[in-house]
Amino acid sequence: MTYGEFAARKKLNGYAVDLGGTKTSVAHIQRGEIINQETFPTQGSLRLDAQLDLISSHLFSLGYSRKDNLGFAITGQIDRQGVWSAVNSETLPNINGAPLAETLKNRFGKVNCCNDAIAATLAEFYYGAAINVQDFVYLTVSTGVGGGVIVGNRLIESSRGLAGHFGFTSVNAKSYTAVANRQTTVEGSAGGKAIASAAAALGYDKNAKEVFMSAEAGENWANDIIETSAQAVADLCANIAVSLDPELIAIGGSIGLAPGYIERIETHLHRESAFFQCRLCSAQLTADGPLLGALAYTDAKYL
Repeated sequence: MTYGEFAARKKLNGYAVDLGGTKTSVAHIQRGEIINQETFPTQGSLRLDAQLDLISSHLFSLGYSRKDNLGFAITGQIDRQGVWSAVNSETLPNINGAPLAETLKNRFGKVNCCNDAIAATLAEFYYGAAINVQDFVYLTVSTGVGGGVIVGNRLIESSRGLAGHFGFTSVNAKSYTAVANRQTTVEGSAGGKAIASAAAALGYDKNAKEVFMSAEAGENWANDIIETSAQAVADLCANIAVSLDPELIAIGGSIGLAPGYIERIETHLHRESAFFQCRLCSAQLTADGPLLGALAYTDAKYL
């Protein structure tokens, strides 16, 4: 898929949804700016129709009507036919082979859907960290690890919808959780779930945010866990450098944007030979990225 001048941020007008594993946001966007937004916990146990009932109520409260442009960014796997499956079955246990694109069209009319990391990739490429970059990779390090790829100004998408699921790739860093029955993965070493599991194994009942706080307070056990996470992401960046050769990798997500985290990644990456080096930066659009990208993606589909 290629994108043109329509993607100028001021031309973005409509509504967008970002359904994540932990929270869901709906937003009204005018001239590329979010003018109103509602965020609420994702009800992970709901089936597709019930998920959309909840989202619809928030959209309509923001003033949405069926004639408006609407973009959906969704966590998980969306194949080329718009069939949605949860990558993490613990997060969305009742989403497996759900006919998302067809159901959205029947409910809302002019709407399209994409993976949330793909949406964030597109937003960073056009409106954020990667303006004027032709070859770009976005990585989100949050509860899990995902991303998206742009090569030669072209967003890379695949038939099964797995392009950019970097969290499933293997690294040498110690893993704390298995991902899709694979024992040594980036997500199993670096993601928020893995960080919390590592803390629990040491006897600390703390989530990822609390582990970061403990590391900042000088607690060695927490620092070691965060260091392992950063090492895994650095290994991933090195692998991306020699497989895709991007001009830039932007790091986003709640963990990726934590104070000092990207510097930890860079420290590990700089120990590699020049062959594996790649320029890194922090994502600029934070939580707005998937919302802006979802609407831009829908605009592109309807050109």
